[in-house]
Amino acid sequence: MFSALAVLVAGCSSPAQVFPGGAQFDYQLGGGYEPPEGVSVVVRDATDDPAVGMYSICYLNAFQTQPQAAESWRAAGLLLEVDGRPLADPDWPDEYLLDTGSASTREAIAARIAQDILQCAKNGFDAVELDNLDSYGRSNGQLTFEDNLEVAKMLVKQAHDLGLLVGQKNAAEESSRLRDIGFDFAVAEQCVEFDECSTYTIAYGADVLAIEYLEGFGSDDPCETPDRPTSTIVRDLNLTMPDDPAYRYMAC
Repeated sequence: MFSALAVLVAGCSSPAQVFPGGAQFDYQLGGGYEPPEGVSVVVRDATDDPAVGMYSICYLNAFQTQPQAAESWRAAGLLLEVDGRPLADPDWPDEYLLDTGSASTREAIAARIAQDILQCAKNGFDAVELDNLDSYGRSNGQLTFEDNLEVAKMLVKQAHDLGLLVGQKNAAEESSRLRDIGFDFAVAEQCVEFDECSTYTIAYGADVLAIEYLEGFGSDDPCETPDRPTSTIVRDLNLTMPDDPAYRYMAC
């Protein structure tokens, strides 16, 4: 299945193969805009266009649903349910956990996400970020890391077959194992706040993009943390655009 998908993009320009570790980046999941001065790496949602002239990373919610897609996932029988009701992420109640608990559902989930990865490649992105690798921790014990790992293996292969690098998102404690199956870099939210940065950098070295949020620090400056990743930025929690009064961006 995956090799057949790769054929569909034969002839497309080959994306970058070396991750630009240590570069200044921006995290634009709230909508694309002209990156701040000095930025050379930009992360945008899969529904957005890559940033022109930048190393561009395509965000994919690979283990939970995006709000607008929940019904199609449920119709396909791929949501994790409790007492007949889909199980939501308690912090993001409009996102539902995908059911990675059996071989058949894992293959079906991977096939659907593979189509999104293919679209990222067609749109000209250089890499993909796979979010919510830690969904098993919100599954009330129904899923395990091993379940998600099996899906991740299929998605990493698909992305690599298409010439895309692959970024880990969440599951900091499993960084070494995820690196071993082929993840190329990590996107680390709040690793300074939760004292997890070294877990990522031990596995990935300089190939870590770290986002901290002002709301987690008060008057403290996360940039002053000595063991933070080289590529660390501070953003507003809702990742707003520059025309929003709540917008904040600072590169460490």
